[in-house]
Amino acid sequence: MKALLWFVFCAAIAANVSLNFLVEESGLQIALSVVAGVVALASGAGLWMLRREARA
Repeated sequence: MKALLWFVFCAAIAANVSLNFLVEESGLQIALSVVAGVVALASGAGLWMLRREARA
């Protein structure tokens, strides 16, 4: 599970960075960047929760 979350986290960050270069500045770029950011935050939160769960 952790490996999948790490993969999704890294892919979302890479997508967010590459969107700045691949998509013209428009509403589409903003929407895709928001989606990638939400996915990165969600997977980061999942990793954080698994980290805390393993310590207890």
